[in-house]
Amino acid sequence: MNNPLPVSGTIIQIFGTKKCPDTRKAERWFKERGIKVQSIDLTEKGLSPGELKSVASRVGGVLSLVDRDGKRYAEKGLKHSAPSDTRLEALVLEDPLLLKTPIVRRGSDATLGFSPDVWDAWRKKG
Repeated sequence: MNNPLPVSGTIIQIFGTKKCPDTRKAERWFKERGIKVQSIDLTEKGLSPGELKSVASRVGGVLSLVDRDGKRYAEKGLKHSAPSDTRLEALVLEDPLLLKTPIVRRGSDATLGFSPDVWDAWRKKG
């Protein structure tokens, strides 16, 4: 029998918001392939410090995770302040809505945005 999970027992986590179209597309992509996901709504709960460090290391650092074109970033006055990585990390832990979405995690692997090619490779890798 073919196991639909990318890695036996590994849970796919999708961090995003209900309003984000790419988050909804990611959830649908996994559902259509029979892969169970754990959806985490960033309006209710953010990433833990450990999760943030793990994801940031996979996607090019904390700066890569921050939606610098987003309204929230501008509202917080960050467009002209150029905060350090340490400060950005603290801001994201405090306000997860500063993150680009969706963030998809599988164990220590992570993607940012809608990335079906990577997710398909996870499935094939087993």
